[in-house]
Amino acid sequence: MSQDSNIFLSLGKPVKDEYGRLIGEVASFAVKPNGGVEYVYIKGSDGNFVKYPAGNIKFDGLEVTYMSDIKAETAAFCNQIPLVWRKDQALKELYEKKRISPEVYEDLHKSFEGALNQLKMEAQALLERIGKEIERCDREIKELNYALVHLEVEHEIGEIDDSSYNVAFSTIQECLKRANMERTDLEGLRSKLSNILLGETVTEPLAKTVEAPAPPSASLPEPPVIVYVKEAGDASI
Repeated sequence: MSQDSNIFLSLGKPVKDEYGRLIGEVASFAVKPNGGVEYVYIKGSDGNFVKYPAGNIKFDGLEVTYMSDIKAETAAFCNQIPLVWRKDQALKELYEKKRISPEVYEDLHKSFEGALNQLKMEAQALLERIGKEIERCDREIKELNYALVHLEVEHEIGEIDDSSYNVAFSTIQECLKRANMERTDLEGLRSKLSNILLGETVTEPLAKTVEAPAPPSASLPEPPVIVYVKEAGDASI
């Protein structure tokens, strides 16, 4: 998040998530002694007062957006896991070329292996979180579709006039669009992270703000090619 002093002009401004849903409004900031903003206090649309890490809040002029930490965490794992794997492969090649002793190899190999296992365990936990978020999106999409059907029925029998129907129809369609966009993003994150946990590597960055890991040296084995297959049954508007 930019530490520009202009962020203080966002006090009282609405905060939305990446898909345009209203979260609340900026109420205050927690500022570190060096002047950097550490937390942003937001009054939720439900009236609750919540503190969010500043890294999850994007200030673009007077527009304030809450960024999900799931994307950032997924990007980190997609970079870190292949990097540790490459280091372990490099270490193995050095050992096979007798450029390091068996004792040093075993010690460092255990270190890399331990780090890799820890990262994979944390990534698995993140996968479960992503799965729960996808289930939440599925429930939301299902309820919105039911709401749309009920709206159509009541309009058809004349209980709802055209003007009210048009407003309600647009609202539901917009909510469906957002829910489907979020679900699509989550499915993409789950696919990338699943490939990493299966022992594959991702050579392109997950997002523009995240740099891809450096390519392996010529002496290391090339990472396997990943083919993404779209799962059937995705919900649609």
